[in-house]
Amino acid sequence: MTLIKSISGIRGTIGGRPGDTLNPLDIVKFTTAYATFIGRNTQINQTPLKIIVGRDARISGEMVKNVVCGTLMGCGFDVINIGLATTPTTELAVRMSSADGGIIITASHNPRQWNALKLLNREGEFLTAADGAEVLAIAEREDFDYADVDHLGHYTEDNSFDERHIQSVLDLELVDVPAIKQARFTVCVDTINSVGGIILPKLLERLGVGYKILNGEANGDFAHNPEPLEKNLGGIMDEMKAHRYDLGIVVDPDVDRLAFICENGQMFGEEYTLVSVADYVLSNQSTQKTLNTVSNLSSTRALRDVTLKHGGAYTAAAVGEVNVTTKMKEVGAVIGGEGNGGVIYPESHYGRDALVGIALFLSHLAHKDCKVSELRAMYPNYFMAKNRIDLTPETDVDAILVKVKELYKDEQVNDIDGVKIDFANSWVHLRKSNTEPIIRVYSEAPTMEQADAIGKKLMQVVYDMQ
Repeated sequence: MTLIKSISGIRGTIGGRPGDTLNPLDIVKFTTAYATFIGRNTQINQTPLKIIVGRDARISGEMVKNVVCGTLMGCGFDVINIGLATTPTTELAVRMSSADGGIIITASHNPRQWNALKLLNREGEFLTAADGAEVLAIAEREDFDYADVDHLGHYTEDNSFDERHIQSVLDLELVDVPAIKQARFTVCVDTINSVGGIILPKLLERLGVGYKILNGEANGDFAHNPEPLEKNLGGIMDEMKAHRYDLGIVVDPDVDRLAFICENGQMFGEEYTLVSVADYVLSNQSTQKTLNTVSNLSSTRALRDVTLKHGGAYTAAAVGEVNVTTKMKEVGAVIGGEGNGGVIYPESHYGRDALVGIALFLSHLAHKDCKVSELRAMYPNYFMAKNRIDLTPETDVDAILVKVKELYKDEQVNDIDGVKIDFANSWVHLRKSNTEPIIRVYSEAPTMEQADAIGKKLMQVVYDMQ
C-alpha cells in the first residue's frame, strides 16, 4: 500500500486500485474534503471561494492537476491555476491573490512515480495538525456535497507569479543585489528536470549571476534520485571539480529544499544551508528585532552555536515544517527552518523557500568576499549519522521511548517529538516515523565515527528492551 494520508495532505504512487495508491478517485475524495474544510472554516461571507493550484513538473502532474481543478470547480470554488510553479511560489500566490487556500501538486523529493497534494490555508501556509486531521476525518466520513449547476466554480490561469515571487525576493532588505552583481559570481545549478529549471535562471539573471543549468528541462523525468543528498549528486559534483564555478546549487523538484556545493566540488552540507543563511541574517538584523532562531529536533547543533554567538536564543521544534513555523511565531524567530536544506525567512513568508535561501546566501558570500569552502570552515563542524530500527507489529514504541527517557533522565532530554538526548558534545534523537514502521535514529557528534557510535549505542539500548 503506497497511499499515505497525513495531516499535511495525501501522497502516493500513481496507478493501482482505489484506497491503495494515488489515483483519480482518491484525488477527488481528498480534494473535496479539503474544499469542504475550507468552506466550513472561512469566516468571510463571500462566494465563490478561491483556491490557488500549482504543480511541479512530475509526469503525472497534468493528470492530477486536471482532476484537482475539476473537483474544486464541482465544489463551487473558483480556481486559479498558476501552472508549473515551485512550492514557495504557490504559497506566496495564495497571499498575493487573497485566496482562501491552495493546493500544491508535488511529492517533493520523492521519486518520479510519486505525487501528492499539499494543502494550504488562506495565509499560504501548511494546515495545522488539527486542521489536517479534520480534513482526513471529512474524507473518511465522505461528509460533503457538491455544487449544483448554477453554482459551479470558474477556472482561470495566471502565469505571473514566478516574476512576482522573484521580485519579492529582490525586494527583501537583506538581499544585497548590488553586492551580488559586483561579485560577478558564476554558479552551476542542478534543477532535477523540474520547476527549478524555469524559475532559477530568471532569478540568477536578475541577480547578475552567470550560470550553467544541469537537468534543466522541466519534464519530470528526473535524471537521478531527486533528494538533494551527496549520494545523488555525483553529476554536479564532477562538473564543479572539472570547471571553475564559485558555487554549486541543488534544489529538489518543488524548490523548497536547497543544498550548496563548494567551488572544489565538495558538499557544503545540507545541514549548513540554514546555518550559513542564519549567520548572515543574525549579523545584519535590525536592533528592533529579536535574534531568535528555530529548527527541528533532528537538525544540526551548529544553528544553536551560531545563534548564541550572536547573542540570540535558539529553540527546537518538533519535526515537520508546520511545527517549525508555529514555534517560530511563538518565539518571534527572525529565521528558522530544517536541516534538510529548508530556509524559512518570515520577512518573506512562513514557508521553506530555496529562492530566498539562494539570494541571502549569495549576499552573505559577497559580503564575506571569500570562497565557499572558506565560508564553510567558519562554522562549527559536526557530523550526523542517520540510522533506523525496524519495528514489528508487536513493538510498543511509546513504551520503549518512555524507558529510554527514564534511563537517561540525568541528561538533557526533550520529549516533544520522540526522545532527544543532549550530551555535552553530541546528541541522539529517536522518533517513530509517520510513514514507515521504523524508529528513526539521528545522532550528531564532532566526528562521523562518534556520531554513528552514539546512535548505535542507543539502538542497542532499544534492542535490549524488546
